[in-house]
Amino acid sequence: MADGDGILDDLAARGLVQDHTDEVALREELGAGPLTLYHGIDPSASSLHVGNLVGVLALRRFQDAGHRPIALVGGATGMIGDPGGRSEERNLLDRETLAENLAGIGRQLGRLLSTSGDNAVTMVNNHDWTRDLTVLDFLRDVGKHVTVNQMVAKESVRSRMEGEHGISYTEFSYMLLQAFDYWWLHENHGCRLQIGGSDQWGNITAGVDLIRRRSQAGVHGLTWPLITKSDGTKFGKTADGAVWLDATRTLPYEFHQHFLRSDDRDVERFLLQLTLLPVDEIVEHMAVHRDHPERRHAQRVLADAVTALIHGDDAVADANLAASTLFGEVDVTAAGLEALRGVVPESELSADALLADLSEVLVRCGLASSKSDARRTLAEDGFRANGVKLTGRDTLGPQDLVGGRFVLLQRGKKNRHLVVVTDGG
Repeated sequence: MADGDGILDDLAARGLVQDHTDEVALREELGAGPLTLYHGIDPSASSLHVGNLVGVLALRRFQDAGHRPIALVGGATGMIGDPGGRSEERNLLDRETLAENLAGIGRQLGRLLSTSGDNAVTMVNNHDWTRDLTVLDFLRDVGKHVTVNQMVAKESVRSRMEGEHGISYTEFSYMLLQAFDYWWLHENHGCRLQIGGSDQWGNITAGVDLIRRRSQAGVHGLTWPLITKSDGTKFGKTADGAVWLDATRTLPYEFHQHFLRSDDRDVERFLLQLTLLPVDEIVEHMAVHRDHPERRHAQRVLADAVTALIHGDDAVADANLAASTLFGEVDVTAAGLEALRGVVPESELSADALLADLSEVLVRCGLASSKSDARRTLAEDGFRANGVKLTGRDTLGPQDLVGGRFVLLQRGKKNRHLVVVTDGG
């Protein structure tokens, strides 16, 4: 039986189905009308990172298909930590940090999911229904429905018990709290489907079992494979750390460049799982890409689509303009140099200081270790201003100011510095 709007087929075509409960029953419910579902997010930071995108966009895909999404941010479970996918216990968050994280993530979810209409996203915090729950009530209403044998059999728990660091009772209890979340959302919001990464399967099925035992109702669970990179490095990570959705943590230019650098082996999967582009359109893009892989067509489509989704179309235009300016693909313009602000090192100098001794300017900008180093490298044609060699020059002139206020200085192929002229002499 088809699921009406084809959401399961679309997820499968994107490689976003790994484990699920009874498929026939789930398709029947999806085809019968709007279904309420939820996905939980760990508030371990004040911003989502690209690793969270698969889950948030999965909610968006269901929402676009007419279903009712609930985005749960784990204010309670975030104080404990999920053992799934980890080799040792995470640091516990204090209340102030947790509140800051919840606020930041909530703002981002509000931009990625529709907050209006009949199937507007409902954003919840599980701290709201667990803060007044007593230990005795929890043990009576939740604990008695789950056996330790069931919990130990879950891969997320078993792997930690067999590992070097073991598992604390705190993290061991996480599964029960997440199961309680599903039960509470089922009772209070009519939620009938929980979705998550494959490392959440044990927690999801614990919730399905709790609802069956406590409420005598059948509900559903669905997971997708954890997204990885073909070169073995962790998805969403760089040498400097995570790639964040917050523009103050990861500049939109750097965000765009991250996806532009995607490996050919990964780009199709990333297009399918990290964008909202239709599957048939992605197939067409990949056909173009395979004809001329050196043009990196698929990577450009991916970088533009994900950046537009997170930061908007203007950020895409700025990122492309900044890259074209930086790599000499277009004539240097004031708009291009403005787009580079924050991307390359920058100094502010007065017009008098900039137009005086060039070797002094190069030292002040960190492009030369000394004035003698600057003069020697100038004599070897080692410096450029706005892409033009500074051969034989000992000063910059007004003609070097782009838009009357910018000069992009460069040493070699990669070492660049943007000078912004301040008012006054």
